[in-house]
Order: sequence, then structure tokens, then C-alpha cells
Amino acid sequence: MSGNGRRRAPSGRPPRLTRRGRILLWCAGVCSVLVLGVVGVGAWVYNDLDDNIHAADVDNKLGGERPENLSPGSKNILVVGSDSRDGDNAKYGKGLTTMQSDTLMVLHIPANREWATVVSFPRDSWVEISACDKGDGATSTPHHAKINEAFAIGGTSGEVAGAAACTIKTVEANTGLRIDHFMSVDFQGFKGMVNALDGIEVCPEEAIHDKKAHLDLEAGCQTVRDEEALGYVRARYSVGDGSDVGRIGRQQEFMEALAAKAQSKLTSPSALYSFLQSATKSLTTDKDLAGIKPLSGLASELKGVPSDRLTFLTVPNYPREADLASDKANVVWQYPQAAEVFTALAKDQEIDKEQVEADAKDPLYASAVRVRVLNGTGVSGRAAAVAEKLREAGFTVVGTGNAPKSGSTTVKHPPGLERQAEVLASRASGVRAEQDAEAASGMVTLVVGTDLDPARIR
Repeated sequence: MSGNGRRRAPSGRPPRLTRRGRILLWCAGVCSVLVLGVVGVGAWVYNDLDDNIHAADVDNKLGGERPENLSPGSKNILVVGSDSRDGDNAKYGKGLTTMQSDTLMVLHIPANREWATVVSFPRDSWVEISACDKGDGATSTPHHAKINEAFAIGGTSGEVAGAAACTIKTVEANTGLRIDHFMSVDFQGFKGMVNALDGIEVCPEEAIHDKKAHLDLEAGCQTVRDEEALGYVRARYSVGDGSDVGRIGRQQEFMEALAAKAQSKLTSPSALYSFLQSATKSLTTDKDLAGIKPLSGLASELKGVPSDRLTFLTVPNYPREADLASDKANVVWQYPQAAEVFTALAKDQEIDKEQVEADAKDPLYASAVRVRVLNGTGVSGRAAAVAEKLREAGFTVVGTGNAPKSGSTTVKHPPGLERQAEVLASRASGVRAEQDAEAASGMVTLVVGTDLDPARIR
């Protein structure tokens, strides 16, 4: 037993909690509502907390070119851990004046409410950022960058609505998923929740000294609160392999511990009220979720999901250095595995995490796929435009040319290049791959039909 009476796992670390705890705590407002329901606080507290939740109207900022809703009744909720750099948050981003996002994930709740999946996106994911309203009368141009830049661009004016809208547009464009709701939780609210619980125990195996996260921790089990708690979940370069993927796992473990302590400790009215104040004040949602009642309904839906059918995974990815030797700071999503995850959720199909992870163990880098692009649209310059998009995605384009006019885009490949063809085809929704004994040797051929919009190549 540890000093606070909790039983330790055989490894000496605090026991792992249920996967349901992870969902509920990352969706801080939902967790709060669950606690409210258990304790049964008075109406005045209910109203007070309800007023804390901020609503942001994003509908008029998303535009009309959005993915089709292929599974009516299901819900995709974008969850952002935000880092505004304003006020008390300023110390965490010297020289940064825009809103930032440290954590990004999508919670998928199916129409039948019998399972759920949470997909995390490393903030170093190299993707195309959509054109967004910056809130100052200007519109950004589409460009490639880390995925968390979308939150900063849309939040140029300091409004969460703009930051959320740009993030939604970027996630939708790169995944094909229709986002139904969003939640944003900021740093200071997170710190308040930890403090209301008198801190959270962590057990780093090695000392952590991270200047960027303002953190100095010795190895071994200890309780963190205030700035140390924030530093622990933000630390990256000085811990493990220094990757954002590693930080995601550490954040999930921390939130599991927070969930367990909240369930066991919040028995006094004062501690409960302090915890809920911090949670709700830190929460901004879309207008439809902004309130205790709609969040309570969401919590009820999650509560009924069996624990063995809650799936947590990170988008399959690999270092972008494999495609561009000079980029040692970013990751790219791994295809076709990433596309298979997005397609399954779009069609409301449960994901086999073990299969996804097994398929992702042997990545085929985009740079290893040699592509010839042929224009079958009759529109001058289309092959060159598509070729440029493929180069940006890391593919090795070996040439362009023309083909007979075609309405359908296809990827043709010689025998033995099935995997290469599949990787290429998965970058554009609806494109099929087919074997062609007469296809050029050593490469795959993309015949661009009139159905392919170059802008939709991921």
C-alpha cells in the first residue's frame, strides 16, 4: 500500500484506471456532470456552474464544403486542450501571442451507443491547414504545418470560436470526418481541478528537468499540483524519446489518476464545489453542448458504454524525416492505416485497435512510392497540380503526362506493387487501385479523372 492508502500495481506505479475514466476526464465538463449527478448538489450550485460554461458559435465560420454525415445518429466530438498564453498562461509560451492547443482528439460515439472510440492526433502532425477566418478581417491561405497551428490561426483575435472553427475545418479536411461538437479546456482550469484534489501522484522512473515546461522532478513517486502538475503533462523533450506521441500516453495516464482520485475524494461539499468550479470555468463548447443539461445527456450516453468496448488509439504515424531528411520535428500520418481508421468512424464502424497497430508496424513511407501522374481530365495543367500535391505529401513523382479522358480516377500498378498502390489510393477518398500488367515497371500510375479535386488529396 502507498502512503495514502492506495494499493499499488506490481510495478510499483499507481494502479491504472478504467478507460471510461479517461474519456470522462478529458471531456472535463462531462466528468463534472457525472459527479454532480452522484452527489446531488443544490439548484443554486447547478445554476452557478451552468453559467460558468462558455458557448462559442462556430456554425457561421465553417463554410459549406464539409464532409457528408455518413452515419446519422452518431457523434464526433473534437476535444482540445487549449493554451491561450494569456494571463497566468503566458509563462508557458515565451514570445507566443496567439492561442495554442496542446492536446487534440476526436471522441466518436456511435448511433447505437454500444461502443466508443477516442482518436488522438499528435500536435506535430504535418497536415494541410485549411483556409480560415483569422477574426481580424483577413483569411489565411491553405498551407502545410503542424496540426495545432490551426487553433492558433483561427484564434488570432483571441476568440475560442475562431480557433475551434479553424481546427474543425482542418480536422475535417484531413480526415473526412464530420465534426458535430467541440470542447475546449484551458490550462488554468486543469490546474484548479488538480489543486481541488490536493494534487495527483506521479511516479517518473527518471528525473525530469524540462525548462520549457518549467518542471524539475526527481525520480520516484510524488504528488504534483499547481505549476508542477501543468509541467508534468506538458513536458516532452526531456522525457522518454522526446516525442509528442510519448507525451500523449503520459497525459492519458495522468488523467486516469485524476479520475480515480476525483471519484474517491470528492465527498466534501467544499472540495466538490472547488473542483466543479475549475472544470466548468475552463470549459468552452459549441452552443448545443454549452450547459449542464446537454453535457449530462452526453455523460449518460458514455456511462452506458461497456468498458471493454472503449478504444483509445493515436493516429498511425511515422517521423516525417523518412520522407524529408531535413524535417526532424514532425510526424506524418501513415497510410492506408490512417485512412482506414477515419473511414471506419465515418461509417460508424467499430475499430479493431489490435489490427490497426499490427498493420502499422511495417510502415511504407510515401517517399518509397514512385508515382507517374497522367491527366485524364482534359483540363490543362491538372497533372502538374496533382503532382505538386503528391510531392508535398512526400511521394516521389517521376513524371507527368496525358491519358485518354476519364471520369474516374484510378491507380494502376504492375504486379508486386500492391502496397504502394494502396498507399497512394488511400490519400484521396474514393480512388481505386487496380493491377495492370502493362503498367510501367517500378512505379504506380495515377490516372487523374474528372472526379478528383487536387485540393482533396491528403
